[in-house]
Amino acid sequence: MNTTAHHAKESAGGGTPARGVFAAVDIGASSGRVILGRIKDGPGKDRRVELEVVHRFPNGVVELDGGLRWDFDALFDEVLAGLSAAATVAAVQDEEITSIGIDTWAVDYGLVNAAGELVAQPFSYRDDRNHAAVAPVHQKLDPARLYATTGLQFLQFNTVYQLATERALNGVQALLIPDLIAFLLTGIRRTEATNASTTGLFDAVAGEWATGFLTALGLPRKLFPPLIQPGDTVGTLLPEIAARVGLPASTKVVAVGSHDTASAVAAVPAQEENFAYISSGTWSLVGLELRHPVLTDASREANFTNERGVDGTIRYLRNMGGLWLLSECQRTWAAEGFTTELTALLTAAAALPPGGPKINPDDSYFIAPDNMPERIRAAVRGTGELLADDPAAITRCIMDSLAAGYAKAITAAERLADHSVDVVHVVGGGSQNGLLCQLTADATGKRVVAGPVEATALGNVLVQARAAGQVSGGLAELRSLAGGSSALQHFTPALSRL
Repeated sequence: MNTTAHHAKESAGGGTPARGVFAAVDIGASSGRVILGRIKDGPGKDRRVELEVVHRFPNGVVELDGGLRWDFDALFDEVLAGLSAAATVAAVQDEEITSIGIDTWAVDYGLVNAAGELVAQPFSYRDDRNHAAVAPVHQKLDPARLYATTGLQFLQFNTVYQLATERALNGVQALLIPDLIAFLLTGIRRTEATNASTTGLFDAVAGEWATGFLTALGLPRKLFPPLIQPGDTVGTLLPEIAARVGLPASTKVVAVGSHDTASAVAAVPAQEENFAYISSGTWSLVGLELRHPVLTDASREANFTNERGVDGTIRYLRNMGGLWLLSECQRTWAAEGFTTELTALLTAAAALPPGGPKINPDDSYFIAPDNMPERIRAAVRGTGELLADDPAAITRCIMDSLAAGYAKAITAAERLADHSVDVVHVVGGGSQNGLLCQLTADATGKRVVAGPVEATALGNVLVQARAAGQVSGGLAELRSLAGGSSALQHFTPALSRL
């Protein structure tokens, strides 16, 4: 079915839809927010999306039951607190929450039994258990065959490897984190497609579960619930949940791009077809938007991934190291008594001369938390160079390394997909990092457009608003609205400024 036509048909038959606001539950690996999104009419035909954060909360892994896990019970309590806050704010402003959309990080899941109970707190992708599962999986499914079907970049924490470590999967279902939250809100079990595409058990061409892989790995064929697409309704709030958060039981939970990068890419303010994007946060997702997956051996060897986006697009990208490196350094420095503000740290780093040492930010050596500054310095020593034990120097090394990695990934994506680009859009928290954006422009030789910062929340709200009939059109229309709702910065390559 043509997704755009489907939404247009839904919004056309019932007259003018009631105006409402939308609650976006947006959770990353280190923090989460509940945000109210409003579609506002401006002068003439100008419209914009207005976002209001009503609740913020921390998130992180904990040592629990012999591994690194998410404290999901506490996380869900924060989601409910955020929805309660959203209900209060909306009521004060005489508004009605039309729907709720949920996006989180990818690959992790919780196991739910027949009674709907979470059998254990979900493991984090940063847990070491995944290492031992890679070889057994590849003995049953050749990596070339895996890629030819799923198009998924090899990462040792992909869901397929995590599931291979489980000992008791009979009688349970695996719900990816946003689907698990939606289930606890509605009682309905579904798997949203953009996140399903990150599992390593999803057919990139057919857009369905690769059930043959489940069988080959000895996994139950119905391990995952049925698929659902962005814009579809998951269900309505359970009565006990509605009473707890102060919302009507008729409030819908609507599937969005539940993989946070899928929502972020939906809000890239591109007015051109030939663009690259960098969703810059804890991780960096660097790639192109395509209509068809690239499943060649060359693509596999380059470790590119083909994940689903909103409206059936393909997010052809590499999952790369990101600002986790810097945030972990800051955590270590704070514990040592060095608490310089990030702006001052980046200013000091920018003042250093170019051409300093670089690391490979994708190295699995940097995945786990623990004294990141010293690990970066050790990695530099491994290249035969030296890096001063100085926060500004280490910060500049991180920024130079990320920019160089972005440039390499974009060049490879253009070649492998036969799809040239002339502008790079940086969205997410990293779009506020002027030094990283400028270094990216210099390294790629392409114009960089930075923003929106809140791309994920914008994409989440826009998909909900389209499902409700408050906005219409395809990705071009959603992106135009996202761009008009954001302050964007532009960076030109150093050579073009000479």
